[in-house]
Amino acid sequence: MSEKPAAGGGTSDLDRAKILQEALPYIQRFAGKTVVIKYGGHAMENDDARASFCRDVTLLDVVNMRPVIVHGGGPQIGALLERMGIPSRFHAGQRITDTPTMEVVEMVLTGQVNKEIVNDLHRAGAWAVGISGKD
Repeated sequence: MSEKPAAGGGTSDLDRAKILQEALPYIQRFAGKTVVIKYGGHAMENDDARASFCRDVTLLDVVNMRPVIVHGGGPQIGALLERMGIPSRFHAGQRITDTPTMEVVEMVLTGQVNKEIVNDLHRAGAWAVGISGKD
């Protein structure tokens, strides 16, 4: 195994082996179990973090865990509301979802964000399917 970082400053083989060794008890404990992951909209905005997330979820799938991702999309919703001229309103940190806002929320979460996550996971090698609460 190489102790040198991978090309481009990535993680060395030795570091990867140490990470997997530390993860082994958790892999054994949660194999065959459903693992729920909250994936926030802000985390989706960084391409490197997004790729890392998809690799991690793929690893969970490969080691026989059943990851279920519950995703957000607040920034993406806010951006489309702004483009459509619909004001974003919040109360105590929660979005107020009147009828026009709810239509945009559903459009963004099911028509955009969900599909992007599924496509990203497929590219990373995971088996994924996207559903919404209405499905």
